[in-house]
Amino acid sequence: MSIDKVKCECGHVNPEGTVLCEACGKPIEGNQHIDGNDKQKLLNMRYDGSARRSQTYNKSIIDKIWSFFSSVKVGVWLIVLALVASAIGTIFPQEQYIPPDAVSRDPAVYYEGTYGIFGKIYYQLGFHHLYSSWWYMLLIALIGISLVICSLDRFVPLYKALKRQKAKRHETFLNRQRLYSKTENVTQEEKEKVIARLKKQRYKVRDENGHILAEKGRFSRWGPYVNHIGLIIILLAAILRMTPLLFSDDYVWVREGQRIVIPSTDGEYYIENKDFILETWDPEEAGGKFKDALEKQGAVAKNYQTNAVIYKKKGDSIPGEEPDLEKVTEGEIRLNQPLKFDKYTLYQSGYQQNEFTSMAFNILRSDAKDEEYKNLTFKLHTTDEENDKTLGTFTIDLNDQKEVYKLDNGFRVQVEEYYPDYYLEGGKPESHSDKPRNPAFVFFVSPPDSDKSETSFVGLDGSISAAGEDSQYQLDIEDYKLKGELGTFKIDLNEPKSEYELNNGTRVVIDEYYPDYAEEDGQAISKSKYPRNPAFELSVYPPDSDKAEKSFVGIGKNDPMTKGNQYRLGLAGYELHDVSGIQVKKDYTLPFFILGAIIFMIGVVQGMYWHHRRIWIHPKDNGLLVAAHTNKNWFGIKKDIEKAIEGTNINMVVDQQELED
Repeated sequence: MSIDKVKCECGHVNPEGTVLCEACGKPIEGNQHIDGNDKQKLLNMRYDGSARRSQTYNKSIIDKIWSFFSSVKVGVWLIVLALVASAIGTIFPQEQYIPPDAVSRDPAVYYEGTYGIFGKIYYQLGFHHLYSSWWYMLLIALIGISLVICSLDRFVPLYKALKRQKAKRHETFLNRQRLYSKTENVTQEEKEKVIARLKKQRYKVRDENGHILAEKGRFSRWGPYVNHIGLIIILLAAILRMTPLLFSDDYVWVREGQRIVIPSTDGEYYIENKDFILETWDPEEAGGKFKDALEKQGAVAKNYQTNAVIYKKKGDSIPGEEPDLEKVTEGEIRLNQPLKFDKYTLYQSGYQQNEFTSMAFNILRSDAKDEEYKNLTFKLHTTDEENDKTLGTFTIDLNDQKEVYKLDNGFRVQVEEYYPDYYLEGGKPESHSDKPRNPAFVFFVSPPDSDKSETSFVGLDGSISAAGEDSQYQLDIEDYKLKGELGTFKIDLNEPKSEYELNNGTRVVIDEYYPDYAEEDGQAISKSKYPRNPAFELSVYPPDSDKAEKSFVGIGKNDPMTKGNQYRLGLAGYELHDVSGIQVKKDYTLPFFILGAIIFMIGVVQGMYWHHRRIWIHPKDNGLLVAAHTNKNWFGIKKDIEKAIEGTNINMVVDQQELED
């Protein structure tokens, strides 16, 4: 026999470190200190005296690591540390939850700008991405290791001990149980009656030469270990969320009419924003107390959605080449109503209204008079919004006007009234002067082969038809040119070029671009990368010249940066659009979380609503020794024994722990 084995007087060979013989339950001499049995009368039955590695071996480094992680105290401390770390991560929003409309979504800027010195420290310590940090993941992994080792250290020995237990138990084992009684004289008939009643109570009865073991609910002992399995699966799912293969959570801004690649899809999928719709609550519709709240608060979003089209790239494309795309799906992305395709889910998470799409600038001579228009180009089109059709364009030279302008398709536009410097007084149009600084017109529009005309008033602020809703045609100003203007250029703010060249050879170079312009300590900065208040530092190179004139231009800004500029830049117009904030998620770990939670709850129910109960009946001379043990609900097992011995001469078991107390 190996020196690592301990042989009991019953003949059973126990592993080293066994506290109670696996077969008969006799306390093993020299090992009673392990479970504290040497200091108390009753036996510690938590693990049935089985040999646990953590309590037996402590020589090699592996033994020491095993003993460390098998400690419940270590596991509790790891959980406490994880809870404290998790709480720290909730002090300020994590990086991925920085509000879409924040001044800057750059964490280095956002945390300090929003929360001051504490936000700066929070960012510098790396707490802005705490839940994905290496040390937090290590902490979660250590909890998982602790759960695995704790479970193996206790489950395997306990399973073996319960499997190998015999009905015949040592007398010392019996009289050191919490519930115990001794009866001097018991008939065989009474004994059989007790056994029959125990079976009726669904006890599994084993008989070994007159020694009885009645047991039920053993599976409840595995409840905590089932809990551990569920927790381990949940922890693994949390760690797997750090792998892009199984989880991704990204954010993308898509402007109306824009088609861009969807992040985290490896360039495989594209999204096109066909239209953005914002609906607000009407105070009159809400009524009651909500009406007052809405009137006080202002506009409150009722619904905002993106009508989107998803495309998939076909094959490979050369860098810089337009990819070949095929339509995958089209739908509406509403708040809490995402659009799903393939393995991805798109959520409507934010929006930005009236963001600049483009800005047009004109270049004028410095001596040109302010805002005097040279000519205007008009577009004639139908008023049908669904089937709008352009009928033609014509240009009016404000220095040499005609009375009638004939279009190629036969339409005639007659200038009835002209107001060079238009303003409204007493409900009637007037002109401040004869300088074309704010030109406006009254037109008669006549279709081909018809003497019937429609009257329209057209100015820089828009057009009004005298026919109202019954009008069939509409005139709009499509383009204009100022006096002294050398040319115009248009900057696409989504893809600005570094240089623009006009037809006359003039070049304009963008030296600096501030998408969201602001001043800080007298210096120009951009609060974000989004074109909410665009401004530029521009260099203007006249034809055949390398000498530049610098200007700073933006909304309400037009400042020369060099002396003696011969040219000045002016804002000729701009286009606005709405922007949708779309959250892109892929999550294959959710089923693991659900599975882990289900297994955990099964373990909770298993351990909470069932109890492992054992009753030993040991014949001695003409009487019986009765002992019992349960892992919980001692009142319940007492009632079971009371029902079983009712009407017999067998003494009711005594709670020896209560006697000690």
